[in-house]
Amino acid sequence: MSRAETYEDLNAVIRQHSELLAAQLHSQRESLFPPDASKAMRKFTSGEAAALLGVNDSYLRKLHLDGKGPSPALSPGNRRHYSAEDIQDLRVLLEKTARKPGDYLPGRRAGDHLQVIGVMNFKGGSGKTTSSAHLAQRLALKGYRVLAIDLDPQASFTALHGVQPEFDLLDGGTLYDAIRYDDPVSIAKIIRRTYIPNLDLIPGNLELMEFEHETPRALARGNAGLFFFRVKEALAQVDDQYDVVVIDCPPQLGFLTMSALSAATGVLVTIHPEMLDVMSMSQFLRMTADLMDVIADSGADMSHDWMRYLLTRYEPTDAPQNRIVAFLRTMYGDKVLNAPMLKSTAISDAGLTKQTLYEVERSAFTRTTYDRAIESLNAVNDEISQLIQKTWGR
Repeated sequence: MSRAETYEDLNAVIRQHSELLAAQLHSQRESLFPPDASKAMRKFTSGEAAALLGVNDSYLRKLHLDGKGPSPALSPGNRRHYSAEDIQDLRVLLEKTARKPGDYLPGRRAGDHLQVIGVMNFKGGSGKTTSSAHLAQRLALKGYRVLAIDLDPQASFTALHGVQPEFDLLDGGTLYDAIRYDDPVSIAKIIRRTYIPNLDLIPGNLELMEFEHETPRALARGNAGLFFFRVKEALAQVDDQYDVVVIDCPPQLGFLTMSALSAATGVLVTIHPEMLDVMSMSQFLRMTADLMDVIADSGADMSHDWMRYLLTRYEPTDAPQNRIVAFLRTMYGDKVLNAPMLKSTAISDAGLTKQTLYEVERSAFTRTTYDRAIESLNAVNDEISQLIQKTWGR
C-alpha cells in the first residue's frame, strides 16, 4: 500500500468517525433536550435559597408570609422552592434594606475594576473546564454579573451550557469573531444569555484555532499590532456590564492563551496532585514565565491581582496524593487555595448529561455523595469570591 493510499484511508476513517460521533452526540442531546425545549436551571429548596442569600430559612418564610418578594413554588408537602430568578429578585429586595452595600449584591461598586479570571493548564485531565464551569455558575448564583468565555477549541465548557458547537455554531459566534484581524465584530454581538440569571456566555468551537493560524501570518505582514491585547480590547467594550469574566483557556500556550493572560487580572492554575501532572506543570510554569517576559518586553503590563493553584480531583485517602499536596503547600504556601476540589462520582455523573453539579437535583445521588461534592465545590468557589472581594478592598 502506498503512502498516499494510507493517508486517504486514514483521512476517510477519521472523517467518518467524526461525523458519526457528532450525529450520536446530537441525537443524545435531542433525547435529553428536545429541539422545542431549552435547557433550564432547576429550582432550589428554601434551605438552598437561604444559604445562597446568606439568610435563615425562617427569614425567607417570613418574607413569603408577609407577601414580600417573589412567590415560591409550593410542593404537595407545602415545601417552598425558588427559581434562580426568584433568588436574584430576593437579592435586589434585600439589598435595599441591607446594613451595608454589597451584603446581597456583591458585585462592583464605583472604583472597582473588572475581574478577569483565566483558568489554565496545558495538561488534559487537570479539571480546568470543570473548575471554570462551576466557578462561573456559583458566582452568578451568588449575585455577581458573570461573563463566561470558552477559549478552548474543544468547547467542553460550551457543551456543558447547552450549546453543541457542531450544530449551533455553524456561522461563527465565538470570541474569534471579535478578535480576528479582518473585520472583527463587536463582542456584544456574540454574547449569549444562558438559562442562569447573571451568567452570559461566549461559546467556543474549532474556529478559535483560526486565531492561532492567522496570528503568525498577520505578524509576517506587519499588521498584527500588539496581538496579545486583542482579548483585553474586546472585553473593554462591555467592561461596565459585568463584575467578573471567567475564561476557560485552551490546553496549550499559544496566541489565544497569551492574549487571555494579558487580559486576566487573576490566574487560576488547576493541578491534579499526581507526579506526572506536577512534572508537566513544572514545564508549563517555565514556558508561561518565558512567554510573559516576551509580552512584557513588548510594553504590556503583565502584573495580576492574584495567582492561585487549585488542587483538583483530590482523593484525601490517597497517600501518594497527600504527599504531593503537602509538597506543593510547603513550596507555594498560600498560593495554593486552602480548599481542594475533591474527586467525586457526583461531578462526573452530572457531566454525563452535560450538567454541572449545581444543575442536578440532590435526589439524583446518595445524600453523602452529593453533600461531600457540593461542599467541596462551594468551598473552592467561595474562597475565590473572597479573593475578588479582597482585590476590591473589602
